[in-house]
Amino acid sequence: MSIRINRVYTRSGDDGTTGLLGGTRARKDDPRVAAYGDIDELNSVLGLAGEHISGHTRECKDVLVYLQQELFDLGAELSTPAGAEYEGMTQVSEEQVSGLEDLCDHFGAELPELRSFILPGGSCFAAVLHQARVVARRAERSIIHLYHEEAVRPEILKYINRFSDLMFILARWSLKQEGLQVPQWDKASSRAFPIDRSKLRTRR
Repeated sequence: MSIRINRVYTRSGDDGTTGLLGGTRARKDDPRVAAYGDIDELNSVLGLAGEHISGHTRECKDVLVYLQQELFDLGAELSTPAGAEYEGMTQVSEEQVSGLEDLCDHFGAELPELRSFILPGGSCFAAVLHQARVVARRAERSIIHLYHEEAVRPEILKYINRFSDLMFILARWSLKQEGLQVPQWDKASSRAFPIDRSKLRTRR
């Protein structure tokens, strides 16, 4: 498939529709458009995450770029309705799912056992990875919605599920590499109000 982009705006979407691969058009709130739109957002969050990599976490720089490439292919697959597949089209494979599992095992190998739920944060990099995790979960929900409307290959569901797992692991791994603490959730009974209430302005 050749790619030629002469200009960004075409005015063809001013009626609330967008073009799918294969030439058909769909409403911009169509489940298929929502699914690949969430993948596009996830790709953008990974790009942001890459800008927060430090010397301690540079090992995952190439990983994030590689994942961005895979997400682009996944978005293209989701934007291709049934019957519009083309020669040479890249589709998510079991090998790619296995690759995510290998990355999970690699970066999670030396992480300590979790004894509490954790809070997103700890560093800018970890916080953005957690953002990628939750966007991946939203993308998963959109893909499942599409799955119940139209055909979606099971490899796609497996891939996006593993993807969010990897983001969770990378967030924890990055804090360990930088010698930072993982923010933990505390039970309500053990939390103290963050400011002395006697110093707060009394509400009228």
